[in-house]
Amino acid sequence: MDRTGYCVVSKLVMIKSNFFLKFAVSACGLISLYGGELASADPPPMNIVFILADDLGWSDTTLYGTTEFYQTPHLERLAKRGMVFSRAYSASPLCSPTRASLLTGQNPARIGITAPNCHLPEVKLKASLQATAPAHKKALQCLSATRFDTEYFTMAEALKGAGYATAHFGKWHLGAEPFSPLEHGFDVDLPHTNGPGPSGGFVAPWKYKDFVERTPEEHIEDRMGDEAVAWMEANKDEPFFLNYWQFSVHAPFDAKQSLIEKHRARVNPDDPQRSPTYAAMIESMDDNIGKILDAIDRLGIADRTAIVFFSDNGGNMYNEVDGTTPTSNAPLRGGKATAYEGGTRVPCIVSWPKVTDPGSRSATIVDSTDFYPTFLGLLDLKPQPGQIFDGVDITPALQGKPLERNAIFSFFPHSPGVPDTLPPSVTVTTDEWKLIRLFYEGENGTHAYRLYNLANDIGESHDLSTEQPERVKALDTMIDAFLSDTDAVVPKPNPAYRPGATAGSLSPWNARGCKVVESEGNLVITGEGAAPFISYGTGKSAMSVNLRARSTAGGKGKIEWLPTPTAKKQAKTVEFNLKAGEWTEISHPMPEGGDPGIIRIYVPASSAPVELDWVELKPLKGKSKRWDF
Repeated sequence: MDRTGYCVVSKLVMIKSNFFLKFAVSACGLISLYGGELASADPPPMNIVFILADDLGWSDTTLYGTTEFYQTPHLERLAKRGMVFSRAYSASPLCSPTRASLLTGQNPARIGITAPNCHLPEVKLKASLQATAPAHKKALQCLSATRFDTEYFTMAEALKGAGYATAHFGKWHLGAEPFSPLEHGFDVDLPHTNGPGPSGGFVAPWKYKDFVERTPEEHIEDRMGDEAVAWMEANKDEPFFLNYWQFSVHAPFDAKQSLIEKHRARVNPDDPQRSPTYAAMIESMDDNIGKILDAIDRLGIADRTAIVFFSDNGGNMYNEVDGTTPTSNAPLRGGKATAYEGGTRVPCIVSWPKVTDPGSRSATIVDSTDFYPTFLGLLDLKPQPGQIFDGVDITPALQGKPLERNAIFSFFPHSPGVPDTLPPSVTVTTDEWKLIRLFYEGENGTHAYRLYNLANDIGESHDLSTEQPERVKALDTMIDAFLSDTDAVVPKPNPAYRPGATAGSLSPWNARGCKVVESEGNLVITGEGAAPFISYGTGKSAMSVNLRARSTAGGKGKIEWLPTPTAKKQAKTVEFNLKAGEWTEISHPMPEGGDPGIIRIYVPASSAPVELDWVELKPLKGKSKRWDF
């Protein structure tokens, strides 16, 4: 790869087979030598541009009348070309599962990727179940697969087999090589990264080994937009599939300073959407959508280029930026990582020339699993023998006609602890009704339920499950059939569950390799493994760590500053000693060269409990965070 990465797509395209090698001309039209079939040589095959935003909520654009703060004029331009869907859903409230669903047309329950863990070191191709859970948890949660298996025949492979040039730009988060876009049907992958966000941030300098900025403070979205345009220019004379999965608007939260200042002057302190940094990130996202539209028009291919805009899950409501949450999903309830509407209802535009009416709108339910079978149908391509789709061909909806479907499902067997969090759950959504099953949260080991009429209660504020038990039963039967059909790994009852057991006041810290309870105003940590610790994701600020602890047996512990998955740094640690039976106050600044992504506090690995009175994290600038347990 060219070290700058700039216009490298043009160089890569030159080594690809040319158009005449890809196709043989017959009296019946164009037949791909790879086995896919296109129905006619006239008109030419439709190009596909798929733009996927990251963490962009339903209320984060001007498409639905929910915001006056964010500005998305280029999405409005795209909306005038095609159809806006007001009830589009991601198959999961988190990114990696939805991304896998887009590429396969299958639900995450079937794939096994149910959490965004694909950047972790462990290679795990199948989902599994927790072996144990704390006594206050009623269910054993599921453990997600950590890689997108190459056994799946992806959308990119189907189009490539039909003679399409294929390219992926931006975020992937489904596994590094040998599970990267290059192993899943894409000819080109830039910047060839697998992190959950842009390495080093949105504004250069970035932290990619073979992909560097052209100018100081270059924005990664501007670069991806330029690379995508250069690739389209090089492939404008043949059918292409451009997969532009934007980094925006996922953390880390940074943006062009000029745009931040522009939106800072527009802030209404009474508006829940009031982060100037987030508004600036949305503007850069939208600007590069405009760049793609401009290029398609300039190249004269608008009449044979379909464009889809979608988001991988709902808006982020639990991080902090500019003294507030990144966004608000109102009037929807919840957001990213929740089973409520705010977690899975997302913005969606489809522009397909001669199929969608310009400027049209639809309230039809569509799902991220639908695009793959729809593309095959509209391009007159056949699926592989035995290929399974959980999605449906939504062409009738694109044409403004009724769409026949029973329901959509979202399987989320996790409980991340975010605002509006729920225990491990699965949802079924029909035209009006939505049922949430909470695994084993009812009495005597039964499931619990929440039922909402979305036609009358878009904010999911009135649970009707006790008022309509027959409807709950009917919808729950659909859930049973879905879980059986997908052969999902589902939560099971926790044999260690004890009524009345509590978790203590650890939140928002997480515990690993230890049991945590609250006793007499302190947090009591008892090791259950070789390296028990509690951890906290700090974000971007360099934090010094202060705490007060004691242990009946004493022993050595350590504090670890763990880099974010995309950072090219090593973990930094400092050790501390606890004297037997004595309270000890410990204070350590972050070591030089450390990265502030995650802080772990390891307690002595013994059966003797460690009491934690308080923890304080102090940044170089700004307010400290303190937990008095």
